[in-house]
Amino acid sequence: MESLADRLEEFASALLNADRAVPPGLVGPDGVPCVRRFAVYRNNIFVGLTEALRAAFPCVVRLAGDEFFTAMARIFVAARPPSTPVLLHYGADFPNFIASFPPADSLPYLADVARIERAATEAYHEREACPLTPIALANISPGQTPRLRFKLHPSIRLVRSRLPAFTIWRMNIADGAPAPVDLSEAQDTMVLRPDAVVDVRCVQPASHDFLAALGQGLTLSQAVESALSVDLDFDLAENLRELILMGAFVGFELEAGENDHE
Repeated sequence: MESLADRLEEFASALLNADRAVPPGLVGPDGVPCVRRFAVYRNNIFVGLTEALRAAFPCVVRLAGDEFFTAMARIFVAARPPSTPVLLHYGADFPNFIASFPPADSLPYLADVARIERAATEAYHEREACPLTPIALANISPGQTPRLRFKLHPSIRLVRSRLPAFTIWRMNIADGAPAPVDLSEAQDTMVLRPDAVVDVRCVQPASHDFLAALGQGLTLSQAVESALSVDLDFDLAENLRELILMGAFVGFELEAGENDHE
């Protein structure tokens, strides 16, 4: 005998596959399968999920055009239905889908713009955390500084692109203005929400690698090495100052060493 779980799985699969027949047992008052009613329900599911993606990726909609976006979103919905009833989480893998979607190849920056939009959404809904203030580091001696390990704010997201994704994203938000773009320019983006407002900004490659290294739990000294391997002119003091002022850190610890008395 077919279990309730099996019937529900069959029902859900049929909803997202127009080639599937109406699941057994779904009949109207006349005892005949409700083909038209089920088709309406199926269409409503596609429309609802497509609209959720449209709301989450407005810049992608603007860049791709409404018709193209709708077609792409419907294919995504059919291939990757929600895994949770919380629509906030839906679309997390949409940027990767765009990157693997051949019809989008003519817009090579589209996936990275989508990654920036997704990063901003995740940052906005990330848990709260109290940013580290400069005074918290007042008792750290110069000899201890290289052994600092910073804890990043949970909302921080980094997006690396071989294209000017940040500039294209910025031109296509609500108050953006279109302008010529040099597609040969690579850009890295950092997203952070230390308070009520999401901060999205372009960062230098060395700064990106510096912050990424800190996020991996490396010491300040190790993170600086990572940054210097990209740019020998990397300015540690300026980067630390900016990150602290932005609220990028929420804590730190000191790796054990022999000179903690200095």
